[in-house]
This record gives sequence, C-alpha cells and structure tokens, in this order.
Amino acid sequence: MLRIKDPTERPSVLVLNRSYWPDAEATGQLLTELCEDLASQYQMTVIAGQTNQNPTGERCRTWGVQEHNGVRIRRVPHLKLGKKFLWARGLNMLTYFAGAAICALFSKRPAAVVVETDPFLLPLLGRLLQIRHRCRLIVYLQDIYPDVAVATGTVRNRWSIRLLRRCLFAVYHRADRVIVLGEDMRAILTEGGIPDDRITTVPNWADTQRIYPVRQANAFRQSEGLDGQFVVMYSGNMGLCQNLDNILEAATLLRDRSEIQFVLVGDGASRARLERRAHERNLTNVRFRPYQPQSQLAYSLSAADLHLVPLDARVTGCLVPSKLYGILAAGVPSLVVADDRCEASRVIRETETGKIVTPDDPEQLAKSILWCAANRSELKQMGHRARLLAERDYDRKTATDRFGQLLEEAIAGISTPPGRPFPAHASKADLEPV
Repeated sequence: MLRIKDPTERPSVLVLNRSYWPDAEATGQLLTELCEDLASQYQMTVIAGQTNQNPTGERCRTWGVQEHNGVRIRRVPHLKLGKKFLWARGLNMLTYFAGAAICALFSKRPAAVVVETDPFLLPLLGRLLQIRHRCRLIVYLQDIYPDVAVATGTVRNRWSIRLLRRCLFAVYHRADRVIVLGEDMRAILTEGGIPDDRITTVPNWADTQRIYPVRQANAFRQSEGLDGQFVVMYSGNMGLCQNLDNILEAATLLRDRSEIQFVLVGDGASRARLERRAHERNLTNVRFRPYQPQSQLAYSLSAADLHLVPLDARVTGCLVPSKLYGILAAGVPSLVVADDRCEASRVIRETETGKIVTPDDPEQLAKSILWCAANRSELKQMGHRARLLAERDYDRKTATDRFGQLLEEAIAGISTPPGRPFPAHASKADLEPV
C-alpha cells in the first residue's frame, strides 16, 4: 500500500455513524478500531452520537469536538428514548441524523466520506455530501435496510418502504465503493442492480492481540462459579435479529442437565423480555450478564466451551454477526443457528470450526449442545482451528490495512476488479498443522 509520509498531506476522511468510542456496541467498537488504525494515513473525523453502552465508564464529551487516539470526534447531541418502542427509536435516529447533517454539510471539504448504517438513512446523507463537497463516497454496509426491518416484521413492506429501498439502492449505484461484510450481502446488492465492480467484501474482524484463548485460571469462569461446568454462551446484542427465544427453549429442554450452563452476555431490546421469561420458567441453568469491557473480552469469550451464533433465517444476507470473529479469536467453537446460506454458516462449514443448526428447531439445538458436551476432544480441535483462522484471515491489522487500501484506491479513482475477495476463503486443510 502507498504510504503518505508528510502528515500535512494526509487526505481528510469524514466518517458518519452514531456509535463510536466509548460505545460498547459492536459497530462502534469496530469503527473505532478502523479509524484509529487509519489515523496515521488520513485525517480522520467522525461525526458520532451518544453512547448506548459504556461498561468501562470512560468519560467523553456529550457534544462538541474532542480528539481520541489521533481521531477527531464531533459529538452530536440527540434524543435517547430507549429502544422499546419503534417511535422512540425513530426519534432517536432522526435527531442524530439532523445533527449529523448540519455538522457534515458545513464541514471542510473532505477527500472522502464514509457512511455506515447507524442509522440506516446515512447513505442518503452521504450522497448529498458527495454532491456538496465533490468528494468520494464509500458506503460501508453493516446491514441492509429496510430489508432487515421488513424481514423481521418491524415495518410492513408498503409503497413508502419500497420507495425508501429504491432511494438507498440508487445511492449504492452512485457510490464510489460499497463495502459489505459477506458474499450473501453482496448477492442482495447485485440482485438489486448494483454493479459488481462497485462492491467489495471486507469482513469484520477481531483484535487477536487483545482477544486470545484463556483456558487456565479464567477470571470470568471463577467469578461466575463456572469451573467444572459446560458453558454455552451467547455474547452480544440481544435484539430482534438473533431469535434468542430458541436458546431459552433449548435451555428448558436441558434444565435437568445441571452441568450445562447457559450464559447470556450483553444487552438490547429483547433482554428484559428474555430475563422475564427465564424467571417465569425458573431456569436456574440460565444467567444474564452485562456487556463486558474490552479489556476483559479475552476472559469472558474464552470462558465458554461453546458459543452460540444465532441469526433469524429471515435476515439471511442482510447482515453478518460480528460476534463470530471475536469467538474465533478466543479459540472457542461456534454453534451457528442460522440458514445454511449465510456467511457465518459458510465460514464454520468450510473450516470446521463449529457446527450448524437449523433455526427454529430447539430440539435439534439441544441435541447439538449435548453432542458438543459429550465430545470435548472434537471441540478442542475446532477451537484450535478457530484461533488459527482468526489469525490468518480475520485479524484487525490485516482487515484495517485492506480497508485503507480500498480507501486509497477510491480517492485516487482506481477501479476495483469485480468480485475481488478478501480474504481468500480458508478451508479446514489450510488450518491443519504442517
């Protein structure tokens, strides 16, 4: 990759996404790592919103400008009404969007604008900025809206939603680059008429220096009294796309197996309901814990013997569970509860770093958990391959360097070869000892 040596000549890049440091939500953490890694090459400015989850209690400005690890952050004040009601989420989204639009439209002309999808209307603002500033536009899709909302029944597929989708896809068609997380997401865009040479697949990643296997004297297992137990963990957002009710159904079927403990770590719109349901059923084999600080992720993720990666089959191709890459880095096998066509299923199937279960089948899920608990040696080999895969294909530095290269090419006006994969798909054979 070309490197710009003189800091005064670094191109400026404007990034828009509500979630950013110190927010513990996955998109915010990943974006923070990306921007900090690119700060030596580019003048990075992020227009961010208010934090939803801050387990470390790090202090940050609620509005105005501050610099953190070489990145300039412009914090926009907006409503935070919670996520229980759709109208409240809508107001939160629109007030951030309005503040971000004002900041971005009157900012200095950047070489490139990068927009994510929190909220999903940001690509529309990105197109306006592309015209206003005569700059490059990179749309970085962490999910595909309104497809996700329609698939989960959050909104109905009325004419207004179809019009919104056409508007968003029109932006993707005019963007200089559209970056997606998996080949299933790419397929939705190409089916929607987006030229393949505009789309690049760059999966999310894990920092393998910060997340690593901790097998002995694991502080999380010790503090939770889990030593000697077979720990089945879900770690991440507890929202509408994960279909976590199936986990409670499987836990109900396995409630007499006291050595199997379900640990659900995180927060989200569904957590309160799930906790209430677990309490009503008196599921003593299920416990809920809050998001863990980044400094403790190696311990919390490694505390599991098996990680659950559930994804509602209706949203196949609309998003990729980012939790998968931290699980791989921790060297723990995954039990993917998702459509066989989705990106997470493909990775696990081709590398044999876990097992795949059909969604909406709690009995099969329970049987798969029992198989895993009875076959620890096979699980150990899966975990070993998982760690090697994370180091080989999904390490933070490799991924952010690749993103930086794409950004450089976009600013220079260099076309991306159609279908160029990143990374090249690994197989089980690639992860076996030589």
